[in-house]
Amino acid sequence: MEGCYRDKLKLNMLVDVVTKRDQKTGKLTRGRIRWMLTSKDYHSRGIKVMLDDRIVGRVQRIVTEEELSQS
Repeated sequence: MEGCYRDKLKLNMLVDVVTKRDQKTGKLTRGRIRWMLTSKDYHSRGIKVMLDDRIVGRVQRIVTEEELSQS
């Protein structure tokens, strides 16, 4: 999973995260990375980030430009 590796993520990148509240359901929230909160290079459940709208969650997937153009 790309979201487990800090070097794959960049500020302002569009990602899907799972918040602590939604871990059981697996509901994803989409947003742009404002800050990276995990300092380690790898985390098995995803790097923790804060999105532009101040939502904190672990990155589950990176949204590609190709996906955006299809929707």
